This record gives sequence, C-alpha cells and structure tokens, in this order.
Amino acid sequence: MIKEFPLVIIAGGKSSRMGKDKALLPFGKYPTLTEFQYQRLSLYFQDVYISSKTNKFDFDCVVINDTHKEHSPLVALLSIFETLKVDEVFILSVDTPFINKEVIESILKSRNLKSDIVVAKSPSGIQALCGCYKRSMLALAYVQLEKGDHKLLNLLALANTDYIEFEDDDPFTNLNHPQEYREAFKKNL
Repeated sequence: MIKEFPLVIIAGGKSSRMGKDKALLPFGKYPTLTEFQYQRLSLYFQDVYISSKTNKFDFDCVVINDTHKEHSPLVALLSIFETLKVDEVFILSVDTPFINKEVIESILKSRNLKSDIVVAKSPSGIQALCGCYKRSMLALAYVQLEKGDHKLLNLLALANTDYIEFEDDDPFTNLNHPQEYREAFKKNL
C-alpha cells in the first residue's frame, strides 16, 4: 500500500464521445466503472477520493466536488488542492481501468524535488491524467484558469514537468467510445 499519497479518480467528464456517463457504466463485477476503479485502487492507496461535479455514486466514497463554475480536468485539479490540504496527489482518470501497480510505482519512484508534475508518456502520447501533481503547480493552474485555457497539456508545458516513458500503450487504454468500452468490459468478465 502507498500510504503517504492520496489518490483522486477524476470522474466528472462529459462523456460526450461515449454518449452516456462512462463513470456510471457497469464494469467487471461492479455496478459502475467508478466503483471498480475505487475498489481496486484502494488496494494500493490508503486514501482514495473521487472528483466529480456532483456525488452521483451509489457506494461509500468521498467525493470532491468542483469548486468553480467551469468543469474541466484543470478545474478538478484546482478543486482537489482547494479541498485536500496535501502537497501532492496522484491523479488517475476513471476511464483508464488497466493502469496497474507497476505503472503507478514507476511514476511515484520518478518524482523529484524539482518537478511540479510527473506524468506517464506512452507511444500514443502524454497521459496527463495519470501522474503526480504537486501543490507547487497551483499558481500556474490559476493563471491558466484566468486565461480560460483548460487544456492540461498546456499546463504541463508551462510547469516543471517530468514525463515517464512507457513502451506499451495497453495500460493506458482509454474508454472514450462505446466500442472501446465493450472490448474492455469483455476482458473483465
């Protein structure tokens, strides 16, 4: 168990490509993808939270609601640090159910004092919602919010960010479309 780190599952997205709220779709033996992620990640982290616009979940969990009127992963990050009085947090998107302990440990081991952010990078690109974010990036995040720039990749470019390279895309499979969800669901029956 990784006791010194809180983990926050980002589950407040629009799910526009999926056509319905993917955080609430059944997955594995669980009634929702969010509960699947919460239960499996609770094996690694002592404190697991869920970031969302509202508490839409039917299981016992702590939800961090967005504290700003806009809704985006950037707003989720700001809300997380405004709510939790921690210096660092591990962030993971709800729709990446194949991120494993080895990926998480590789990212955590790669942290250093100089970095504001440490995220995964796979052959398909930067995985902005799989990594460690430090409170030290907040000033830049507020500037981005003020400018109306909610793209995490732009925040990563401005911050002192380390990218941890992974050779395999499989752990980072993202369930954005119905076909991706159906294939992933079959793997977890």
